[in-house]
Amino acid sequence: MKIKQMEADLYCIHCKGETEHCISYVNEKLSSVKCEECEHEIEFNIDVTREFYKEIFARISTKPARMTKEYREDLSQLLFSLPIRVISKPYRLLKDIKQSRNVIKGYKSKKKS
Repeated sequence: MKIKQMEADLYCIHCKGETEHCISYVNEKLSSVKCEECEHEIEFNIDVTREFYKEIFARISTKPARMTKEYREDLSQLLFSLPIRVISKPYRLLKDIKQSRNVIKGYKSKKKS
């Protein structure tokens, strides 16, 4: 799960003009829009736990198809990289889980305050 932020010039109804805004996304879903001038923020309700489960389900359910595609494209490259990937997978998985937990914890603590 990832939080992405981007900046854009949008019309602010509080500033009555076009100002720079920070737009935040959680897994491609709009999370918040904040005006950089007046600090007014509009937040959208996102069920981050549900988003996390949807991401995990998508990764697990598409893995066989991704492996088959990789095998058909270049078997020798797959066989060469497989031992390294098997060893590094637990570390990559822990990194992804830690990142997702931080996003969920940060999003939930932000909603409480």
